[in-house]
Amino acid sequence: MTDIAQPAREAGKSRPFGAFEWLLAMRYLRARRREGFISVIAGFSFAGIMLGVATLIIVMSVMNGFRTELLSKILGLNGHMFVRGIGMHVMNYDEMAANIAELPGVTGVMPLVEGQVMVSSAQNAGGAIVRGMRERDLKNLRTVADSVIVGSLDGFDEGGVVVGSRLAQSLALTVGDNITLLSPRGAITPFGTAPRVGSYPIVAIFELGMSEYDASFLFMPLDEARNYFRTFEGVSALEIRIDNPDRVQAVAPAVRAAAGDCCDVLTWQQTNQSFFSALQVERNVMFLILTLILIVAALNIVSGLIMLVKDKGRDIAVLRTMGATKGAVMRAFFISGASIGVAGTLAGFALGTVFCLNIETLRQWLSKLSGTELFSPEVYFLSRMPAEIDPSEVGAVVLMALFLSFAATLYPAWRAASLDPVEALRYE
Repeated sequence: MTDIAQPAREAGKSRPFGAFEWLLAMRYLRARRREGFISVIAGFSFAGIMLGVATLIIVMSVMNGFRTELLSKILGLNGHMFVRGIGMHVMNYDEMAANIAELPGVTGVMPLVEGQVMVSSAQNAGGAIVRGMRERDLKNLRTVADSVIVGSLDGFDEGGVVVGSRLAQSLALTVGDNITLLSPRGAITPFGTAPRVGSYPIVAIFELGMSEYDASFLFMPLDEARNYFRTFEGVSALEIRIDNPDRVQAVAPAVRAAAGDCCDVLTWQQTNQSFFSALQVERNVMFLILTLILIVAALNIVSGLIMLVKDKGRDIAVLRTMGATKGAVMRAFFISGASIGVAGTLAGFALGTVFCLNIETLRQWLSKLSGTELFSPEVYFLSRMPAEIDPSEVGAVVLMALFLSFAATLYPAWRAASLDPVEALRYE
């Protein structure tokens, strides 16, 4: 105590959070051998806050990346709005498309024919979704055009189909091979409905990186699709793209007016509402659950400081008799607990950020190390693990961790400051 006796006498005259208070706080953080248990609790508190902050940053970033990737894949392939006929096909679609294309905010309108078929080859068979589109529209669909891995879209209107990589793999087909399509909605005969069968050459194979689409989508020239699905002079729908998908509700009324009463307009939010609502609920629940890690770590700070106060009761009494004020003692113990929280928060921030920036590399390394697939495309729809760091969310996590750390020190610091020097020395 002799090395801090003089600073203690001058503590009442020093400014708050001065050198004496920092000296005392750092001295108590460096526990001696007989106080090793308190040091262990401080270490666990530091580790708990670090892991809590890092886990929250990693999980929130992965959820953000997962939603962004899914949203980009879904909207990149499906468009932002669809105009569908009510009980019939969309007729006069060229005129309707021209009117809708002139609306503010609309960047593209493309007619399409859509239907479900069974696809087969000599080796296998399965289900698929066929979309009939014009060559220029398919080339403007950058999600597909930029994902072609074999073949080319040039001459697509002349015949042939474009299939996903997983679908081609499951059927053991490649560019130049013929794929057989079978639709249950065929011609009506005296013996019943005969399935419609067609065979088409594969001209290109694409890979979006979303397993559900790569395994089930097939593109066909628009005129060929109209003949195959018997839509005659109409199409199944008009696919509309706008400059800002989040403003789809603002553009929808004008599109409905241009389409007329014979058609219905569906937005991407309506067609995928349950899916993205489930993602949002999962994200919020994960945030609440992982916040408990920070709360537990903060409680460790409380328990550690309370034990420190009890162990240092005699020292606190001596400091008080030598001139240290209640505020100085309270601030010293506040600095001791807050230092653990601040250091753990900064370490967790660094760990979480580094992990997110290298998450795909770490996933591949862990997969090789464990011999298992940690992020299966069949389960999570994506071929790589995404992570998108949101600065506002990271800032919120850091501020929350700091608040919990500071709040956890208030009661033990108040207990230390409220200690009666006379009683402490008498019972010590």
